[in-house]
Amino acid sequence: MELAYVLGFEHVGSTNVGDVGGKGANLGELSRIDGVRVPGGFCVTVDAFQRVVAEAPSVGVRLDRLARVDPDDGAAVRDLSADVRRAIEELVMPGDLAAAVGRALDRLGERGAYAVRSSATAEDLPTASFAGQQDSYLNVMGPDAVLDHVRRCWASLFTERAVAYRSRNGFDHRKVRMAVVVQRMVFPDAAGVLFTADPVTSNRKVATVEAGFGLGEALVSGLVAGDVYTVRDDRVVASAVAGKARSVQAAPGGGTEDVPVESRRQGQAALTDAQVVHLVRLGRTIEAHFGRPQDIEWCLVGDDFHIVQSRPITTLFPIPEAGDRENHVYLSVGHQQMMTDAMKPLGLSVWQLTTPRPMHEAGGRLFVDVAPILAAPAARANLLETAEKADPLMRDALQVVLDRPDFLPPVLEEGTETGRPGGSPPVPIETDPGVVTELIRESEESVAALRRDIEELSGTELLDFILGDVTELKRILFAPRSHQAIMAGMEAAWWLNERMEAWLGEKNAADALTLSVPHNVTSEMGLALLDVADAIRPHADVVAFLQRVADEGRDGDRFLDELADLPGGREAREAVQGYLDAYGMRCAGEIDITRTRWSEQPAMLVPALLGNIKNFGPGAGKQRFVEGCEEAQRKEEELLARLRALGEDGERKAAETKRMIDRVRTFAGYREYPKFGTVSRYFAYKQALLREAERLVQSGVLREKDDIFFLRFQELREVVRTGRADAELIAERRRAFRSYEALTPPRVLTSDGEAVNVRYRPDNAPPGALVGLPVSAGTVEGRARVVLDMAQADLEAGDILVTAYTDPSWTPLFVTAAGLVTEVGGLMTHGAVIAREYGLPAVVGVDRATRLIQDGQRIRVHGTNGYVQVLG
Repeated sequence: MELAYVLGFEHVGSTNVGDVGGKGANLGELSRIDGVRVPGGFCVTVDAFQRVVAEAPSVGVRLDRLARVDPDDGAAVRDLSADVRRAIEELVMPGDLAAAVGRALDRLGERGAYAVRSSATAEDLPTASFAGQQDSYLNVMGPDAVLDHVRRCWASLFTERAVAYRSRNGFDHRKVRMAVVVQRMVFPDAAGVLFTADPVTSNRKVATVEAGFGLGEALVSGLVAGDVYTVRDDRVVASAVAGKARSVQAAPGGGTEDVPVESRRQGQAALTDAQVVHLVRLGRTIEAHFGRPQDIEWCLVGDDFHIVQSRPITTLFPIPEAGDRENHVYLSVGHQQMMTDAMKPLGLSVWQLTTPRPMHEAGGRLFVDVAPILAAPAARANLLETAEKADPLMRDALQVVLDRPDFLPPVLEEGTETGRPGGSPPVPIETDPGVVTELIRESEESVAALRRDIEELSGTELLDFILGDVTELKRILFAPRSHQAIMAGMEAAWWLNERMEAWLGEKNAADALTLSVPHNVTSEMGLALLDVADAIRPHADVVAFLQRVADEGRDGDRFLDELADLPGGREAREAVQGYLDAYGMRCAGEIDITRTRWSEQPAMLVPALLGNIKNFGPGAGKQRFVEGCEEAQRKEEELLARLRALGEDGERKAAETKRMIDRVRTFAGYREYPKFGTVSRYFAYKQALLREAERLVQSGVLREKDDIFFLRFQELREVVRTGRADAELIAERRRAFRSYEALTPPRVLTSDGEAVNVRYRPDNAPPGALVGLPVSAGTVEGRARVVLDMAQADLEAGDILVTAYTDPSWTPLFVTAAGLVTEVGGLMTHGAVIAREYGLPAVVGVDRATRLIQDGQRIRVHGTNGYVQVLG
């Protein structure tokens, strides 16, 4: 029975996380690494915790009370959780368990001093900060004191914060588990932490060491700032020695004490450079053993380093696999597509089938390696110019990499560059509205044929059909004439902005000139929801019903069926269904085929629909479009009049400008259409694949329909062909996806793992302003509504939408919003284009906007100069 309750480090490893927790398992692994010194110790297993709690009626009664508590009742949570902790701390340890701990202490030296630490199990690790407070007690002396502190660690599972978290998320308090680590104390001259990857930049080739005198708790608690050393290639490349006035030392009778450092030592370095390099080498050995960068706690006694803990650095963004030792520079596809969330494997693979260039996966995101382009002069210039116009932060990050010596290969000679299409520049497309009409007609006919032909297909025939249709998708998506139309609109807008600022001092003139352009399917989608609101607004019972749907957070499409029984419900249902027929293939993150579409869960639209009913009157959709056309016409007449007044050259400038205005209004709207066509095809694919998934579930091949989302397209084809699926692979990918969701992808990532981050720094921003990229002119002041999920939005007229990113699915909210602030975006991303179309002042690329701006605060958005002021 002893081994069920107490296990020495020598008996545990990575397979025992469920028995001894992550901390205990890692110490067992560390103790096996040659050349790494780990103070001896043992683990009190989760079986011990479960037995003791199960045998204590006083704890069970209190857990029953805790299970019934309202997690939002702070006072009750506080009182009941404290009651549970007291009950656990007062438990009498069973005799055989106390004896097992005593024998383990005898083997290590009963009279020694110990560190006693909680160790969360695998089930708790995804929510480690809530599983317990990860309590650590140092310099614990004697068996009775060790047992007392084991109980304290167990009790840490029931802190107020942990209890509230579990209650809100439906976790059973009786099923949580805790192991405890007991480890021989070392009394160091210096201690601290080592990160084998740079914790700020994520560079895997840079290690960071923090060091202070005495025990490491002085650094952890913030009592002192430690010395910081940066190491690369076995060399200290930077160091900063802090003034260390205090240190934490072991107290003679047990526990620790805060003591002053002698004045002559306060400014001395805690480590020599040679010691730092030696420590980093040890860290690299540990990193190699675990297979990923580590956060390591260390102690220095004399000239020997002792490792007391190592854990993975979970905040690092993964590096795409390249299969070589060359340097690479990866651009985020998500930042260009305005969708930086993690994607599931099926979504990643389908998007890659669609794209014309190779892509690399990391952290559930896609990246393009531009190192070959940056090595070629003409291609490099073209890439930097494009990035400057689309997302200046990406361009600046690329320049940071280019400015580093020896990271990229030598620049190729002219004529040998890669990544740039050959041949002569295409002939400019004529300014003819019929071009856009014909492109849209061709796409619509092709999508209609797809929907007709895919309907009855199944098995491998379906998968092969989809692969064949992707070829048709790419033919339409990358048709030269389509590309010419898009570029014509963008280039005309750039021309107008540059010339009007140079000739008239008018910034962002194209913003007003592109209001209510024709054929912009995304802005039309937003206005069309106003028409749906018109159909519902007269029916009070329907409006009240929709409000209940929003309040209850209903899923699926059941509410549409319930509408028919209400007065006016049939008209309302027809209006909503008509909207879904036209736009129901859209959703947030729509480039991922696995995302839930509006047609699959129409309730996602209800908050925006209710906002339209409340904030607008009848006919608002058509009225807004007409007003946009009139405003664009007024701006055109004003600019042309001012140009003609410039003198003898004015007539020529006015004529050139008129041609460009006609051109931008002809083509600007079409830019949104190719993505609409792509997403329309994706939804047809998805519906057919889910029908196939249902067959696989019914035949026992898959457990759930959405298992297919965690297979790549070719893997799914093989499952369909063979009737066999790897359930463990699917489960592992589900776990990986959950971890990827917590990561923030960088715009630019190097093969060293460095996230190259830069910030906007405009000269005209006042102190304290949040700086970003101006993408839609004007200034607006209003209430900030921080929205992370469109389905939870509650905007009123005059509110300013603040969010991480917007793709076309967010357009219905733009109708109500008075301004826009996003963390991600560029001049030509969807949010910017629609903000200009609707005349909303907008600033994008505002770092941490959703955290720095609080929901409900009053803010002022300067869409012309690119900054946001928080007013209070």
